[in-house]
Amino acid sequence: MVTIIENQSFDEERALYGVKDTTVSNCKFEGPADGESALKEARDICIDKTSFSLRYPLWHVDGFKMLDSTMDDKTRAAIWYAKNGEITNSKLGGIKAVRECSNITVKDSTVESQEFGWKSDKITLDGVDITSEYIFLDSSNLKLNKVNMKGKYSFQYVKNMEITDSNLDTKDAFWHSENVTVKNSVVKGEYLGWYSKGLTLINCKIIGTQPLCYCENLTLIDCTMEGTDLSFEYSDVNATVTGNIESVKNPKSGKIVADSIGEIIREDAVIECNAEVVTR
Repeated sequence: MVTIIENQSFDEERALYGVKDTTVSNCKFEGPADGESALKEARDICIDKTSFSLRYPLWHVDGFKMLDSTMDDKTRAAIWYAKNGEITNSKLGGIKAVRECSNITVKDSTVESQEFGWKSDKITLDGVDITSEYIFLDSSNLKLNKVNMKGKYSFQYVKNMEITDSNLDTKDAFWHSENVTVKNSVVKGEYLGWYSKGLTLINCKIIGTQPLCYCENLTLIDCTMEGTDLSFEYSDVNATVTGNIESVKNPKSGKIVADSIGEIIREDAVIECNAEVVTR
């Protein structure tokens, strides 16, 4: 039997600690008591049309749905150590919103969280607008679809990620990442993909200086590149590029094919660099 809690306000610490099989509807978690951990250790809950303005509300939760709800910027570290959750048509606004979580899906939502998704596994974003300075550090098994993202140090040390039909405005993205595939997307930012292993970009637009250096097993298929000077330095790369590459410098191995290349730089290499670079 499902317990229903509705039209109430809570501000005390651990207000609904450990509730099970419960729907929380049209409630508010806010107030002068500055209570923490409102729904800590909850199991199989539904949160509907509810607002949060207190810290640590969903820690160690297993099995939750959050619909049409809001976590504002006072909701610090909102969802940690949680698993098996779905967040739909909601807003997440607190720093460090998701950390060390597993099997969480965020759909048709807006997120503004400086350190989102760290050290997590099996996270899906679908139809999400997200602003995060340092997103998904050291996480794995990620899927992003129709995501509009603005950030800086994105996807560092991630493993096993798929991104489709997305717009990424970032820098230093995918550093030290492993087994990442990006399809039909725009990737804008400086120093893309350095030190990555198994990074594949398919039908993508790549914008920004000095991309894709020190990469292992790098693949570009039918991509375009804009403002991409000093590309591919010391990378093991196989690339087909439509249009122009501004410049290519000391690619380590493989083959780069483009319609045109402004400059091919082969100088000052400290290791052997013999990749084939050709224009159509």
